[in-house]
Amino acid sequence: MKKIGILVGIGALAGLFAFSGVATAAGRVGHRQFRQQKRICQGVRSGELTRGEVRGLERQQVRIQRTKRRAWSDGELQPWERAHLEFMQDRASHRIYRYKHNDVTR
Repeated sequence: MKKIGILVGIGALAGLFAFSGVATAAGRVGHRQFRQQKRICQGVRSGELTRGEVRGLERQQVRIQRTKRRAWSDGELQPWERAHLEFMQDRASHRIYRYKHNDVTR
């Protein structure tokens, strides 16, 4: 249990550093990523998320971050790239909600 809290904390800190430069440039995409990470951390603290659920959600967040980094590799975010990132974030948000509101707890 402590390991998950520590891992999520480290992930959140790493996310803060990774998003700090991109969040201002990406605007809502980066800010939304930050809020989703906070929702995951809150779910861990409250016990609403199990270890497996956290692992899956963190993996999904890493994929979104990787996609965002690739989209920004040429220096600008194309409209279709933003739409794809928002679609990925929509799915992640739905999954976070579903996991936090199921009957499985730690």
